[in-house]
Amino acid sequence: MSYTPQGPRYYYSWTPAQPVRPRISTSRTELMNIAIAYVVLTGDLILLFSGGSVLAGRGGVGASVTVQVVLIAAAAALTGFVAHEMAHKIVAQRMGFWAEFRMSPIGLVLSIVTAFVGFLFAAPGATMVGGMSAVDRKEWGETSVAGPLSNFGFAAIFYVASIAAFRPFPGAVGPLLFLAWINLLFAGFNMLPIGPLDGAKVLRWSTEVWVAVFAMVVVFGVVTFLATAAGTPFVLF
Repeated sequence: MSYTPQGPRYYYSWTPAQPVRPRISTSRTELMNIAIAYVVLTGDLILLFSGGSVLAGRGGVGASVTVQVVLIAAAAALTGFVAHEMAHKIVAQRMGFWAEFRMSPIGLVLSIVTAFVGFLFAAPGATMVGGMSAVDRKEWGETSVAGPLSNFGFAAIFYVASIAAFRPFPGAVGPLLFLAWINLLFAGFNMLPIGPLDGAKVLRWSTEVWVAVFAMVVVFGVVTFLATAAGTPFVLF
């Protein structure tokens, strides 16, 4: 509140306070949970990518584990899983809700077992949100769609990077396309409108948003899968 003298009268003006966006916070518990889940999931992916599963005929991690395999697995887990969960957390906290990741010990054990068999059923944990009621469909929808959209964004980054690397660094094209496809696989799976997956919450909030995001992920996923199989990115413009 302020006033400015204007002759014999005083004129008052009032500038409303700007809304303060809630700060993004974390805790030691969350950092420990996300670190453990990340390490376990990275190990699962290393096992699969190296062909060390029972179905691959080895039954353990063998000599096919290379620095490239480890880096690809670490990048896939970081962008496909950690960034996905942090996107949920950031959106929820920006709305003013408590939100932190919590690992699932049973889900982590199950991921290890399935990785040894030759496929991956990963349920390493989830971002827990407090204070958001069941009737807050918009808030749940926006929080849920943030994860798949982060995967889509990373997929686009990796795909564009594969185009840029095609001539100067041809050896990087395959891994970049593969990382793009992995992120789209994460996004597509999570956008399925079933059970506790993100897609179910998004669909309850907005059919239009769910259709648009799911369609983008599927179309881009098909293009990326074909490009990965061909070993060369398709330029769509």
